[in-house]
Amino acid sequence: MAEFADHAALRVQAGNGGNGCASVHREKFKPLGGPDGGNGGRGGNVLFEVDGSTATLLDFHRRPVRKAGNGKQGEGSNRNGADGVDLIVKVPNGTVVKDRDGDVIADLIGAGTRFVAAAGGRGGLGNAALASQRRKAPGFALKGEPGEERELTLELKTIADIGLIGFPNAGKSSLISAMSAAKPKIANYPFTTLIPNLGVAEAGNVQFVVADVPGLVPGASEGKGLGHDFLRHVERCSALVHVLDCATPEPGRDPVTDLETIENELARYEATTGESLAGTLLTDRPRLVALNKIDVPEAREMADFVADELKERGYQVFDVSAASTEGLRELKFAMAELVKQARAEAPEPEQVRVVIRPKAVRDSGFEIVKTADGYLIKGEKPVRWVQQTDFSNDEAIGYLADRLARLGVEEALAKAGAEEGDTVLIGDEEDAVVFDWDPELQAGSGPLPGPRGTDRRFG
Repeated sequence: MAEFADHAALRVQAGNGGNGCASVHREKFKPLGGPDGGNGGRGGNVLFEVDGSTATLLDFHRRPVRKAGNGKQGEGSNRNGADGVDLIVKVPNGTVVKDRDGDVIADLIGAGTRFVAAAGGRGGLGNAALASQRRKAPGFALKGEPGEERELTLELKTIADIGLIGFPNAGKSSLISAMSAAKPKIANYPFTTLIPNLGVAEAGNVQFVVADVPGLVPGASEGKGLGHDFLRHVERCSALVHVLDCATPEPGRDPVTDLETIENELARYEATTGESLAGTLLTDRPRLVALNKIDVPEAREMADFVADELKERGYQVFDVSAASTEGLRELKFAMAELVKQARAEAPEPEQVRVVIRPKAVRDSGFEIVKTADGYLIKGEKPVRWVQQTDFSNDEAIGYLADRLARLGVEEALAKAGAEEGDTVLIGDEEDAVVFDWDPELQAGSGPLPGPRGTDRRFG
């Protein structure tokens, strides 16, 4: 199995809330001392936490499902159930979290940064908490809410100051090995580098991270070759270095043509994805050009031949050799200057960027949709209340009816044209709870007196 992965699908399941307890206090000479059922515990959250020692998403390929602990049920004598245990999932620095639709919901940067990927369900209230002037001794409790379940996609974007870009076998791995302590795999064939390699370089008093990312070929912006597996890792680099092979034997290739091809792929990728860093387009990042392999006589001649043209295009050009280390010192100091400038101009980085979609101020909490089967009620509150209801207990059903009536559901159904006997569904259409609507039911007025656990409106 591969040792690196920068893309993974993951299903996260937060813990379910514990059920509330319906209990009556009993002691000698006090057979009915009042409700004393405790609340259920909260379900555990699934949290992502950036871990500096984690460098790959490979573990998510091995274990693509993560689940937090459930909350415990409440007990008598007003004892609340224990909360479920949170599940902390370690992710690499630079992990982007996307939902099922491909929208970014979090961008995790900085060791220790946390993000709640799935929220645990709230525990159900016990009958002690449900007691009121109308219901002095409830004979029911609320069920715990199910934990949130989400299908997510994780993408890893390398955190580096400088990105080395170039065709396969251009010598990027050799350069990063010569400039730092990194020891990437190096061989004389294309696509030796299948994973991003990082090295820490130093010039003067500036330390910076250099990324040697997988090689690029024409059509990479459309996914050819290593495609997006390459391009994803240059998005966060504040500056780029074109590593141009001056000794390539391939016909139709030369350093200038290679540079134009790479720039074209960057532009097309950016136009497709709309990716940018702090408002700076990928095509606008500072560039340097390294004419590599000048230890080969023919390559030195080629470098001398194209250098003036590249300088006329506005590039700083350096003749370098990873084999002999010629020109590397000058290149490193130029890279350090770009990094120093980028750091001075960069705003304070956000540790985590979360997309927030606020609800409308006048949101009624539900909507009614006419369907072929009847009327479908959608909304966070009605769905949550249904999930909390024990439908084996008539008193609990009556409590649900009262809550829905106070929310305005009964009135809205009447305005929508619902008639006695019409089917009313609450929740998702495929998995909804079905009721027959009875407008004569005195919902909202509270329970009619009767034995505990019953409601005479449903007798």
